[in-house]
Amino acid sequence: MLRLLLGVVVCVCLGSVLTALVRGSADPKAAPNVGRIIVSALCFQAGILAMVWRFLHEHGVGWATGFGFRHNLPKAIGLGALAIGLFLPIGWGLQAALVQLMLKIGMEPSVQHALLALQNSGSVAELAALGIVTIVIAPLAEETLFRGVLYPMIKQHGFPRAAVWGTSALFALIHFNVAIFVPLLLLALLLVWLYEKTDNLLAPIAAHATFNAVNFAMFFLADDFARKLPTPS
Repeated sequence: MLRLLLGVVVCVCLGSVLTALVRGSADPKAAPNVGRIIVSALCFQAGILAMVWRFLHEHGVGWATGFGFRHNLPKAIGLGALAIGLFLPIGWGLQAALVQLMLKIGMEPSVQHALLALQNSGSVAELAALGIVTIVIAPLAEETLFRGVLYPMIKQHGFPRAAVWGTSALFALIHFNVAIFVPLLLLALLLVWLYEKTDNLLAPIAAHATFNAVNFAMFFLADDFARKLPTPS
């Protein structure tokens, strides 16, 4: 387990170095482009999957057995997608309220790097690559690490509450955005509940993928709606 976590840390550091190389001489404060986001994400997320594969291989356990992929499969995927459908209005409303609160106390909400990269995307290929990372790779890797490995490990060592709240808080923290911390914390708690309810990691994976896919689509719908608004004379 320590080797697994050390490997994840190494992947994060490698991602930071490669991202800096991709950025080159550009202003570090400039909005991130799609290439930087994809390189950073793949180093972290692909690294997680590689470390988990090695972890399972060393213990002679396959992915399906280790994470219950065959257990109540239709129920797991359906419940995951349904839960997110119910959660999204709550999450959006809470995020909007937190943004307003931050503005009132003089804090400037920061825009997520992935959204900035979407705004700077220049081709269909870039959008497709970012979509694959966001909707497919990120949910698989992050759920495998947080709900599939860290949560049961801490729980099995006799700390069930720390497992729930600790992994959920860490999940929210790694997104480095104050405005979405509380919504992501609640999302993570929901993902833990889905895993416990179904005993199948595909439930939180499906929920996480649905969450990202809807937000990915909403970006384009909102942008298209803004372009159709009449401009003031």
